[in-house]
Amino acid sequence: MKQYKLRKKYSEKAKKPLAEFHPFLVNLLLARDVTTLNQAERFLKPEYARDVHDPFLLKDMKKSVERILKAVDEKEKIIIYSDYDHDGVPGAVILHDFFKKIGYHNFENYIPHRHEEGFGFHKEAVEEFSKKEVKLVITIDCGIADIVAVARAEELGINVIITDHHLVPTPAPKAFAIVNPKQEDCRYPEKMLCGSGVIFKVVQALTSSLSTFEFKLANIFPVTSGWEKWLLDMAGIATLSDMVPLVGENRALAYYGLTVLRKSPRIGLQALLKVTKIDQRYISEDDIGFMIAPRINAASRMGIPYDAFRLFATTDPVEAGTLATHLDTINAERKGVVAGMVKEIKKQVSQRYGDEVSPKLIVMGNPDWKPALLGLIASNMVEIFSCTVFLWGREAEAKGILKGSCRSYGSMHMLDLMRATPEGTFLQCGGHAFAAGFSCAQEKIHLLEDSLLTSLSEMKQDVKSANVFVDAELSLDQASWTIYREIEKLAPFGCGNSKPLFIFKNIPIKNVKTFGKQKNHLELAFENSDGKQVKAIGFFMTAETWGTEIVSGERIDLVATFEKSHFRNFPELRLRIVDVVRIK
Repeated sequence: MKQYKLRKKYSEKAKKPLAEFHPFLVNLLLARDVTTLNQAERFLKPEYARDVHDPFLLKDMKKSVERILKAVDEKEKIIIYSDYDHDGVPGAVILHDFFKKIGYHNFENYIPHRHEEGFGFHKEAVEEFSKKEVKLVITIDCGIADIVAVARAEELGINVIITDHHLVPTPAPKAFAIVNPKQEDCRYPEKMLCGSGVIFKVVQALTSSLSTFEFKLANIFPVTSGWEKWLLDMAGIATLSDMVPLVGENRALAYYGLTVLRKSPRIGLQALLKVTKIDQRYISEDDIGFMIAPRINAASRMGIPYDAFRLFATTDPVEAGTLATHLDTINAERKGVVAGMVKEIKKQVSQRYGDEVSPKLIVMGNPDWKPALLGLIASNMVEIFSCTVFLWGREAEAKGILKGSCRSYGSMHMLDLMRATPEGTFLQCGGHAFAAGFSCAQEKIHLLEDSLLTSLSEMKQDVKSANVFVDAELSLDQASWTIYREIEKLAPFGCGNSKPLFIFKNIPIKNVKTFGKQKNHLELAFENSDGKQVKAIGFFMTAETWGTEIVSGERIDLVATFEKSHFRNFPELRLRIVDVVRIK
């Protein structure tokens, strides 16, 4: 079970360098390892010119820029090859918009089909590019692990510039150039850019080089250095949704990305905001994470990933409206499919482990399950059962190979766990520390759970403990605009800068109700000492979420964050429910 612990109290000596700030904010800064006045000023007030680094510090950037501009000058056919998710798609739009802006049209965007082709840069696609007399391929958010496809491209006379942010294998692909801050000999200061962040740096370098490159023909439109800032809407979406740490340059990209998003003239974005009922003036990181990114991903999970790209790249208002409605519709379909699968898995867990037992590890699968949806479901299962989860399924065309996703509970490192299993357990595994993907041979899938449990035992890690640190214990009287304004200074929130978490202890519930068309969201109402109402809401929660029904008059410990709602253009301060601890 989750254990909520208050963060340590900081000494007066630790607080002294930050004495000019509100005491409440000082504690929040110290909890984020912001300990000096200079660090605090940089963190609280991002500056684009100061925080965004010189793109030419990236290894192979100069070589890449010269090759791309040479291709433009000689009118070579270029392919922009991007991943199909919330990182790859915005990156594809960034480079597309650059070429359009300079008046270059001999290029195509290519996005592999999630189910038919899968993640990565594929040799089969390279063969097709050769038939079209393509001379240059620029990858976005993929390619760094695809040694065979890159080698085949070079054999066919196609130069490949890999732009990626995933770990670099040994040996690395023999591409024409690799722009990836995670290369060991790359001196770029920010190692944790997302894929769209990397291609944004490429466009930043390209834009600054246009005036100095000696073109043979006057075949491009001049673009002033700094124009690329309008592309921060796409870089911001990817940075905020791809779980990269929101510190340093990433914090600046997210901060200014939101600034541009609130003003962006991009008609596809405006159409999507309209169907999701988001006021563009107040778009937040929560809107990106819970509303925008899922609809980008729905295109690949439930249909054609190119539809998400077209939405953000189009200049046709009619097409924008049609695509926005389409993505919203298939995202709703995705939610229905996921809900059905979650219900099925919960039933299987109950049958296998019993209602009262929370397992160390859940390993389940079905050949009929769509692998593209399993990451979402695994995350849901982790929350429900408080354990690490592995789920597998099978693509329709796959013969003898099963694919899956896994999510960590607590501090369990997923890649370390999978690499500790006997050789041959997995055909492939990769991803991040707490969220990863894998593939297995069908004839070995029955060994997977035992192999993982053995690895867990050998690693001697407590997979059932997950301490969650709470920033402070507050009273309902402190659920105020004064406190919120201090919290707001830390935004945008995300990986590496989580929303401050608070606990309100032993508070009586004044009222319980559900809302939404399907009555699947929860609102709890409380009263402070002045008799003023304090609301706490939980999306996709009900009064039965924590076991027996929560009722008016019951006292609970509420774990929550603060948020500002602009529903019906009326600013309202409320709490967002994270958890409810029942008082026995």
